Amino acid sequence: MSSIGTGYDLSASQFSPDGRVFQIDYACKAVEKSGTVVGLRGRDGVVLAVEKIVTSNLYESDAGARIFTIDKNIGLAIAGLLADGRYIVDIARQEAANYRHQFERTVPLKHLCERIAAYVHAYTLYSAVRPFGVSVLLSAWTEEHGPQLYKIEPSGSSFGYFACASGKAKQQAKTEMEKFTFAEMSTEDLVQNAGKIIYQVHDELKDRDFRFEMSLVGKATDGVHRINPKPWHPMAIEAGEAFKNEDDSDNDI
Repeated sequence: MSSIGTGYDLSASQFSPDGRVFQIDYACKAVEKSGTVVGLRGRDGVVLAVEKIVTSNLYESDAGARIFTIDKNIGLAIAGLLADGRYIVDIARQEAANYRHQFERTVPLKHLCERIAAYVHAYTLYSAVRPFGVSVLLSAWTEEHGPQLYKIEPSGSSFGYFACASGKAKQQAKTEMEKFTFAEMSTEDLVQNAGKIIYQVHDELKDRDFRFEMSLVGKATDGVHRINPKPWHPMAIEAGEAFKNEDDSDNDI
């Protein structure tokens, strides 16, 4: 059976003879071309960190954001096509607002993840639509459930994680993350490791310039999702640059 998409990649509703849906494979390729996104879940919080590739110096510093606040204690980071990601953000905010209106409380992250995953999956079933070329990381913290981290793939499948990554350096980031036990890690260590991982996996030969962006939700932020919060954001950048300079020094030797 051939694994090439000829004749079987024209519709998201069609399987190839070897059981693949090529439109989903292509959506995953779009995610792999994006800057790296990582999520780390520690003892008292969750960190989302993004390698935002700077394609032009003419952009404003906050252009092309990949981290968003969905509700008071819920954050979302995207890897893949930015327009697709913003549409998913809008859907997530609508779901969160509807839940708050109906039940007068913040939507549980697991429930929100299941709703978004079902929506993403629906776009892989019909020939009139195409799959979303985006991978979604969701973070939250509550007194009741503690830190939570979920990831949704373009296929609509979703899983809970202690640490996860998406984007062009996904495998390299995953290899680095497997060296740590994040479950009992403090917020400070979590932030510093997020900076180190993003700076380490950045490919200076292909993408010279990038901006490090992050968000934090946990006890340190009183359960509020904050994007690029001080002093955590400068701390992550400092740890990442120090690690990168140390690594470059070792290579020179």
